[in-house]
Amino acid sequence: MIKLFRTIRKQLLKEGKTANYLKYAVGEIVLVVIGILLALQINNWNDSRKNQKYEQEILLLINHNLKNDSIALTNELIKAKEANVLTNRLIEQVASGNYGDSLNNWMGKIISFERFKSQSSAFEVLKSKGIETISDNGLQLALISYYDEILYGVYQALNDVSESFRIDWIPIVKQDFSDFKYREYCTPIDSKAFFENPSTITFFKIYKDNRYGSVRNIELALTKISEIKTLIKKDLK
Repeated sequence: MIKLFRTIRKQLLKEGKTANYLKYAVGEIVLVVIGILLALQINNWNDSRKNQKYEQEILLLINHNLKNDSIALTNELIKAKEANVLTNRLIEQVASGNYGDSLNNWMGKIISFERFKSQSSAFEVLKSKGIETISDNGLQLALISYYDEILYGVYQALNDVSESFRIDWIPIVKQDFSDFKYREYCTPIDSKAFFENPSTITFFKIYKDNRYGSVRNIELALTKISEIKTLIKKDLK
């Protein structure tokens, strides 16, 4: 094609048709510009297709990660709520002077904690690529809110529980219990003396308050996950 254009130009100059040559030259430039614009348009179209494909793939991965987060957080929420219910029952029984073996089993579930780690690998990959890869601005904000803000609150609340176990309860387990099996039972050396000690009930109340923090933050996280999954479902259609 270039060789043909060159031949035509030479012929026009040879024939002395300057006006025609100039018209032809302008036309040739226009054709070249149009060709460049078409090439850029095709390139942009290909890039757009690649970005759309990547967006769909990363959203599927994020959706999978969120599904696993939701399962883990739901299990933690169930255990935290159960522990708080049992704490209330235990305090009621102690107030009534009842120190039966059922309290030992309740304590096994109360004096415990779970560890949670979000599956955020897909979001980390997205951040390295650029959050703007996601075309839905609302979904962008929801993802940032969950991974960079809400999860921080979840980790802090769960850490409060684990730290309370380490600082408050481990010394008690070592000093005042004759037997202990994690999440199953705690057996005080002297149940009456243990439960009538005012500091014991204080520790239970502190632990319960820390768990309420976990419950609030986990429920917030689960709500945000539901919101994000709805947005992803819409964008994947």
